[in-house]
Amino acid sequence: MKIRVGFGYDVHRLAPNRELWLGGIKINHTEGLLGHSDADVLIHAICDAILGAANMRDIGFHFPDTAGEYKNIDSKILLGEVRKLVADKGYTIGNIDATVCAEKPKINPHIPAMQKVMAEILQISADDISIKATTSEKMGFVGREEGFSAYAVVLIEKV
Repeated sequence: MKIRVGFGYDVHRLAPNRELWLGGIKINHTEGLLGHSDADVLIHAICDAILGAANMRDIGFHFPDTAGEYKNIDSKILLGEVRKLVADKGYTIGNIDATVCAEKPKINPHIPAMQKVMAEILQISADDISIKATTSEKMGFVGREEGFSAYAVVLIEKV
């Protein structure tokens, strides 16, 4: 059995008049994340980790923010496309371990819904998707509530 590990990181600025999408679900908040797509920082970090594990570059390579077809795209669509890309290369996703960094809103109550949504897209068990939430203890851009960051590690296996 051949296994590979990938790491992903993403960051997006908070902005008014935007919906907050995180882990494929909409969360009620006063601001949303700013980006070319829906700016789902968690899904973007996971996509980069999956692509990195398969040595397939990064999300920006496959879905550039200069391409009009990706303007305001639902990141769940990108996650599904990434799953197909690595499947075409002969890999399946073993498990994901991800962390979201945000001061507000509280992320923990939304984790089961995020796991369920992403598990369906990735065709894996929700138990194979670990999502943790933390703050930056009021330090840095996350601590000043200017944006969110997310980190992800993914294990893939050759089928």
